[in-house]
This record gives sequence, structure tokens and C-alpha cells, in this order.
Amino acid sequence: MSVVIVVGAQWGDEGKGKVVDLFTERAQVVVRYGGGANAGHTLVIDGKKLVTHLVPSGVCHPGTSCVLGDGMVIDPHTLLEEIAECQERGLLMRNELLIGLGAHVILPYHKLLDGLREDYSAKQGRAIGTTRRGIGPAYEAKAGRRGVRMRDLYKPERLRALVAANIDELSPVFAHLGGTVPTGDDVARWVADALTAGERLRPHTGDAGRHVANAIAKGQHVLFEGAQGCLLDLDHGTYPYVTSSSTIAAGACQSAGIGPTQIDAVVGITKAYATRVGEGPFPTELFGAEGDKLRIAGGEFGATTGRPRRCGWLDLPALRMGVRLSGMQSLALTKLDVLAGMPEVRVCVAYKLDGKELDEPPTDPEDIARAEPVYTSLPGWAKLPAHAHDVTDLPTAARAYVETIERMAGVPFCLVSVGPDRSETIRLTDPFA
Repeated sequence: MSVVIVVGAQWGDEGKGKVVDLFTERAQVVVRYGGGANAGHTLVIDGKKLVTHLVPSGVCHPGTSCVLGDGMVIDPHTLLEEIAECQERGLLMRNELLIGLGAHVILPYHKLLDGLREDYSAKQGRAIGTTRRGIGPAYEAKAGRRGVRMRDLYKPERLRALVAANIDELSPVFAHLGGTVPTGDDVARWVADALTAGERLRPHTGDAGRHVANAIAKGQHVLFEGAQGCLLDLDHGTYPYVTSSSTIAAGACQSAGIGPTQIDAVVGITKAYATRVGEGPFPTELFGAEGDKLRIAGGEFGATTGRPRRCGWLDLPALRMGVRLSGMQSLALTKLDVLAGMPEVRVCVAYKLDGKELDEPPTDPEDIARAEPVYTSLPGWAKLPAHAHDVTDLPTAARAYVETIERMAGVPFCLVSVGPDRSETIRLTDPFA
């Protein structure tokens, strides 16, 4: 195996950062293939935390090529801040970073529009719960063939014309949403700032697709890192409560410009429980003290926004759907330690809807919201050994929980995380083997 995709199995925030960091030990190239700074991947190495939003989670392995694929939308100023933070830690000092020239750029008017739309929708009870980072408007411009790409930052006249045309088209929308219509001075400032940021990023830009294809041709290990989770996919998720890009494994091929026959393995990441950020149906959600306890124990606050995540019991119908959508051959289980100390642990094994039992979520989000979770209960466990090396090192109840998920999801585990640090991991199989 030489080409592996790591993808979130449910609604995101499953702990992809730690898993990608671990798998990067065997990879020469790590590719972030979708989304933008709405993602946040938290890495804890030797007790020190690093949060990445755009740079791939493989950044903590000096010498490994870190690629931002053409399928991403990139805020250049956020990226520059992130590069600086990494370099303060001695990372990205060997020219490891490559930004695809075809990736689209998030500019200030995308963020303004995102926030205005969210506020307007909230007043009408239709909020999506976006991060207000301009992700949706940037992807909308891309689909409308009026987007700004990284390569446009090196063509001043083209950039000015693109931004002016976008503002001209969007001005009535800004006014309708109750916002201030950008002026010519705003456009001039935004263009100047983008050109300056582009020059600072120029040493890191290039043909990302060709770079990835060449690495695969050489037999190098290439690891694709997704953002968010399968059920937030624009086409296959709980629409409209989704993100604006392809979060499933197929998105990696689209972003990097490679064919599906070049993918060797897909690894899905799932927490030992479930979380969701933003609006949308969440059948196993826990409320009140029960939900607060799980949120605090798991540190479930967004790495990007700081928003408290909605928490609930593990949702196997949703997990099965994620497995199917991305063709996952193995799973990595994270945050098993968070459930320690609970007298019992519940798992949703099916939904009941209109008298029928479903093993996957229905396709309509209103039906998901009406669905009644069917639970099974398992005994809890007191504590996990921090340095467990095998599943047999786990308490009997924790081992039974792992085996139950594996059996009911229909996919074996390749990794079980028993704590946030690199060392607190049970490695069962190597996805590159």
C-alpha cells in the first residue's frame, strides 16, 4: 500500500489530526484535500498542543512534504499566521509546504457575506451554523466560475478585475442582507493585501497535482487528509446542514487530480461517542448535565471557533453510512478514554422511523430529526492504561465496547487511541503495509 486516505466517519471533529500525525511517520507526502480554515486539527505531542487549520497534520514530521490541494479554499492571511506559528516551533523550515496554484482564495468579502447570510438566516430560524470563515461563498464563487485562485495573486490586473466584478455582482446581496456595500476603497485595500500575501506565499506555491502524481509514480507513501466528516459532504451529507465541499474519500481524487485506481486504502476516524457542530439533526444528542459532562470530559469545544460541540452517544447507523460513502476498509477509534468512569455506555444500533427499523440514516434531514434511536447498553470501565500496547491491555468492559463497535460497523479497527498524546495509542495494523 502506498496511497492512503484518512477521512472523518461522521460529522467531523473525530480526531483526524492525531491519526494523520501518527500515520505520517510512514508517509513522504501528506495532502490536505478539501475545506478551508473552518477545519481545526489538534495535535498533542510530548504534552504540547498545536492546532492546524490549513496546514496538513503531518507538519510535525520535518522533511515530510505538506500539500494544500487544489480542492481547498485558502485564506492567505490565516495561512501566513499558521506558517509563522509552525516555524516558531522549528517546523516547515525545509521548504516542505506546497500550495496548489489552483486552490481558491478566501477574501474579506467572502467572510462578510458568510456572516451576513448566517445572521439573516438566524432571524428566520434557518441558520446553518457556519464558522463565518467565508468557506461557502468562496466555493459558491468557484462553482459560479468567478472565483479567485492562488495563481491570480500573481496577476495584479486580473485580480483587480476579478474582485471588482465580484463586488459589483454581490453589492445588491450585501444591501438585501442589511450589510454595508463595499466601496472602491475597500476593493483597492483588499486587492493590495491579497497581492502582498501572495508574494509572501509565492515560494510555497506550485503544481500540487503534478507533485502528488510524481510522488505516487515513485512509489512514495502518500497520505490524504480530509476535513470535517462524511455526513457533512455537500452531495451525500445531511443537506443543507453540510459544508460546501466533498468530504468523502472521493474528494481526494478530485482535489489532487488523480484517478480512483491509485488509492490503496481508506481509513475512517470515529470517536467512541458522537459530536456535531452547528445546526442539523443529531438523533443521539445528550442534553443537560449528561451532555455537559461528556463535553467537558472530552474537551469538546471547536478548535477553530471555540464553540461547544453537541455531544451524544455513538451513532452506528451514521457510522455505517460513513463507511459506505467512503469505502472504508478500516477504522481508527479515538477518545475511548473520555468514556472512562461512566457506569454504563450506550450505543445507538438502529433508528425507528414510522414503525420501521433502519440501519442507516434516512436521506431527508427532517426524517433524521424524527427518527428514534434504538440503544444497546454496555457496562462502563473505571480507567484506561495510558500506555496500553494491545487491545488485550484494556479493561474487559472497554475491550467489549471496542469489539461491539467493530462487529456492528462491519469494519476492523487499525488503531485505538486511549489518550491525546502520540504515545497513548494502540496500533493494530499499518495502513501502508
